[in-house]
Amino acid sequence: MATIVEHEKRKHEILQRALDVFIDEGYEDVTFQKIADRCGITRTTLYIYFKNKREIFLWSIKQMMENMEQTLAKIIQDTTASAERALREVLRNIISECEKNKKLFSVILVYLIQLQKTGKDPERQVRRRIIRLRHLLSELIIRGIRNGEFKHVSVKNTNEMIYSIIESSIFKLSVLNQENIAEMYNVVSITVDGMTA
Repeated sequence: MATIVEHEKRKHEILQRALDVFIDEGYEDVTFQKIADRCGITRTTLYIYFKNKREIFLWSIKQMMENMEQTLAKIIQDTTASAERALREVLRNIISECEKNKKLFSVILVYLIQLQKTGKDPERQVRRRIIRLRHLLSELIIRGIRNGEFKHVSVKNTNEMIYSIIESSIFKLSVLNQENIAEMYNVVSITVDGMTA
């Protein structure tokens, strides 16, 4: 009897396991063979799903971001919560996810530096991955302004400030290896307090 392979399910599993390989080994040391071994498949089978390790890496990050965005969207779509409370919860959730994935962010940093050395634009790559996140933040800021919870501020500038806090948190966690996220939560709290009408 032939085995039926659920390709989307298998692709998802490959991406999850590959992410662990990138975290454990670092981007430079990962090979197609190491990913195939971790997934319990042959390299030939892996080539059915992906062209190279870069494609696997980018898809893994995309999958992680989509999962986080879905969680954040649920928080934002709950209109029973105030925009202020939702923004605090969203930012705490993001910082918490960054803490859980700090090794991955170290790998991403190395990848972006390598990308820059090849003459490619790392900012463009990052921007493509975070556009939905920034849209969700803007949506929440606009809701807060409309409801009179937040001061009438520039949505673009406020989004930029909030995103800078997220970037700073990622840097502190993944590069400086800081363990105290309570400080990061305090910065979030002060920022949202400053926005409140």
